[in-house]
Amino acid sequence: MLTLYGIPNCDTVKKARAWLDGHALPYRFHDFRRYGLPEPLVRAWVEELGWEPLVNRRGTTWRKLPPERREALDMARAVRLMLEFPSVIRRPLLDTGDAFHLGFSEALYLETLG
Repeated sequence: MLTLYGIPNCDTVKKARAWLDGHALPYRFHDFRRYGLPEPLVRAWVEELGWEPLVNRRGTTWRKLPPERREALDMARAVRLMLEFPSVIRRPLLDTGDAFHLGFSEALYLETLG
């Protein structure tokens, strides 16, 4: 089964959920702000996608972080940051069971999910 990770009030997550619902694709939604994320999962995302694309530097959470948390970010610090502040993760993140896909575009979902 597909798993969609994100936060429910994010406009891009809403678009992804609407697309999945509109195509009658069953999925599980995981609100990572509410339920958090296990470290092994975040590390798997980082391994497949890289830590830099996962960190949302445009969001409110990022802008509210103290400068020392934003500066000199490396993989280990980024993982700790994502575990502590899951809403700093770019969203949505779709887990198809075979691969992880970051963000939403109709073209990506059509290509990935047919």
